[in-house]
Amino acid sequence: MKRIFQKGWRPCLVIILLFLIWELVTNFAEVPSWLLPAPSEIWKETITVWPTFEEHLLATVMLTVAGFGIGCATGLLVAVALHLLPKVRESLYPLIILSQNIPIIVLAPLLVIWFGFGLLPKMIVITLVCFFPVAVAALDGFRQTGSELIHYMKMAGATKGQIFKKLEWPHALPSIFSGLKISATYSVMGAVISEWLGSEKGIGVFMTLASSSFRTDRVFVAIFTIMILSLVFFAIIVVLERWLIKWRTKGEDIT
Repeated sequence: MKRIFQKGWRPCLVIILLFLIWELVTNFAEVPSWLLPAPSEIWKETITVWPTFEEHLLATVMLTVAGFGIGCATGLLVAVALHLLPKVRESLYPLIILSQNIPIIVLAPLLVIWFGFGLLPKMIVITLVCFFPVAVAALDGFRQTGSELIHYMKMAGATKGQIFKKLEWPHALPSIFSGLKISATYSVMGAVISEWLGSEKGIGVFMTLASSSFRTDRVFVAIFTIMILSLVFFAIIVVLERWLIKWRTKGEDIT
């Protein structure tokens, strides 16, 4: 906790200064609230709208957690399969790269046409967002295992499965957690985008209603909530990483 405080006070100070500048500029320049509300107005609106906003927040959190779990599990399974089957990896890895060149915002309407307005297209959107960072990070991690260690285990009579379980998987954990941290931040964005496909509740729905009625203060409430959720999910992955990877040296930074 002490180290987190020592590292965290500087960015917190910068954020506070930015909010102060924002507050002063909007007040002295008399910027209309519909164009750019002051932070104090956004905070007041947050308190006012919270009773109705809370259910939107809960819906987005549940959707994010479910999509993040499915996406990361899929990414890990695909990475393991491609690593253990080199010929399959050579055939499919370029396709995985190409799949990320399709903008999610363009793919979303097609998913609605193919699968309707239910939960499935939303899960697909979040899975696609979370899948790629985990899969690529895991594959890179598996390849970072020292060749001399692999050679030593082969000389000791270890099977391919034993080499993967005892050597390649533990060495890949730092890379896997790097992918998980990226996916954790992307998952919230993916959930909000998926809610634009026709949800009844969620931060994406709240943001759409607010923007259509020119309630810019409510749009900023949604934006700041998304940012905070992303930081919370990122922090959870960091804590899990510190807890699970105990063999790192004490002086090594994993954030």
